[in-house]
Amino acid sequence: MKYKQLGQTGLYVSELTLGTMTFDTEGGSYAGLIGATGQDLATRMVDLSIEAGINIFDTANVYSSGVSEEMLGKALGARRQDVLIATKVYNTMTTGPNDLGTSRLAIMREVEASLKRLGTDYIDLYQVHNFDITTPLEETLRALDDLVRQGKVRYIGLSNFAGWQIAKADGMARLLGTERFCSAQSYYSLVGRELEREILPAAMDLGLGTFIWSPLASGFLSGKYTRDSEASGRRANFDYPPIDKDQGFDIVDVLTDIAETKAASVAQIALAWLLHKPGVTSVIVGARKEAQLVDNLGAANIALSEEEMARLDTVSALKPEYPGYLPTWRRGDTLFGMLDD
Repeated sequence: MKYKQLGQTGLYVSELTLGTMTFDTEGGSYAGLIGATGQDLATRMVDLSIEAGINIFDTANVYSSGVSEEMLGKALGARRQDVLIATKVYNTMTTGPNDLGTSRLAIMREVEASLKRLGTDYIDLYQVHNFDITTPLEETLRALDDLVRQGKVRYIGLSNFAGWQIAKADGMARLLGTERFCSAQSYYSLVGRELEREILPAAMDLGLGTFIWSPLASGFLSGKYTRDSEASGRRANFDYPPIDKDQGFDIVDVLTDIAETKAASVAQIALAWLLHKPGVTSVIVGARKEAQLVDNLGAANIALSEEEMARLDTVSALKPEYPGYLPTWRRGDTLFGMLDD
């Protein structure tokens, strides 16, 4: 397992993160959509992850209505001091007028609830789960800054922000002198490369680390889905995130070919592609079966050649969008030479 510096902090995180959205009981809120592990399997997955070198675990207050945080806390037990916990705030399990979002009231209430469920007195990385269009950024940033000063939170991150929102948040924090976001958690996969347009460039320019969620596009890149057989699985009940399946099947064909030459799984190659991409700090892997997790962990040992990366980059390429298809002129180029004449 490799470890990478998280943004401009002094914190190092494993290149794979264990995601715990599947940590739930059989009757939990997510069980009918993506499957549930139960406590025994959740603990086993934490054990396997730590043995493989993973040092960070990702959850959220809303995952399974808080059950995910509770199960993660129990699974870690006395090992909590040896690992990093990342959780999130924004969504809520209730419907009151002040429950949703990242107001000072909501943040202060939710952090206490998360700390209690996790069985800890601090959170290593507290992430804003979405951009709150109703709360001023100043209020959110000052509340998060207070949590860092109180020692309840070590670092703050953001998730699912657009590129301009990342830039605005960073600029506002610099202006106010508050704690800056050190990481961005976003969706990225071979069938979902949209973050390359604005989000990833913004994060890299401003020095934010990145955590990648749904790297297998909810199982589409697991190897189960082909043109001839769209296997039943998570996407049968929860077809998200949206993808272009025609291009997706072309990508799976290339993944399958590369996987066969390396005696690896399709999923391992898809994950390894992300691990080789510039700007990616850690890829979040999650599973509802032990075998799935073991397979995913093996991606850390896959090396892809420049030719293999190029094949995958080409088959998964985004269609150019404005202003991306405009030429980039530099002084000394033909256009400027003509103007000088």
